[in-house]
Amino acid sequence: MADLNHLLQQNREWAARTISEDPDFFARLAKIQDPKYLWIGCSDSRVPANQITGMEPGEVFVHRNVANVVVPTDLNCLSTIQFAVDLLQVEHIIVCGHYGCGGIQTTLDGRRIGLADNWLRHVGDVMDKHQQRLNMLDSSQRASALCELNVIEQALNVCQSTVMQDAWQRGQPVQVHSWIYALKDGRLKALNNGIASAAQAAEEYRQAVEMCWSRYEK
Repeated sequence: MADLNHLLQQNREWAARTISEDPDFFARLAKIQDPKYLWIGCSDSRVPANQITGMEPGEVFVHRNVANVVVPTDLNCLSTIQFAVDLLQVEHIIVCGHYGCGGIQTTLDGRRIGLADNWLRHVGDVMDKHQQRLNMLDSSQRASALCELNVIEQALNVCQSTVMQDAWQRGQPVQVHSWIYALKDGRLKALNNGIASAAQAAEEYRQAVEMCWSRYEK
């Protein structure tokens, strides 16, 4: 059996260090959470939502899966969105992908990896939708472009969910954002202007897609 005592020890050291730096940290954290942001990101261990946004625990509600996919059959993700919107009353939903995403590259390469192939079929749908233009790019550009296009597509899926449609119908102020993260320099980039209503979704999606292509088609 693997020995994980070093992780428990690191936890004790972290807790002690945190208390020494901020004696009220855990007292604040134990109160009811009141985040303003829902983060839907990739499971990649190099993209921790709190750390790269400079937020403390409790400030962002997080859902992560392989390649930051949002589909209407995923009750896990939809339940997280519903909890965040209806109960926590978040004001912003951020769908964040990242360059160098393994799920994106696997899809582009057409590699079989197992059960996850079924999940990545959703990324394949995005690739198929833009296949003709993607084929005009070199391999590096193709991967980066699909990372962006996938984020934009998944944000649209959030907008089209019954949770968001109902929230906007009742006038709840919540925006949906498409972001992407660069591992090479730690910088985040917005891919849309934020979608604040059902009426804006189609046009914001179109603009975000065209802005993506303007970065790669020269």
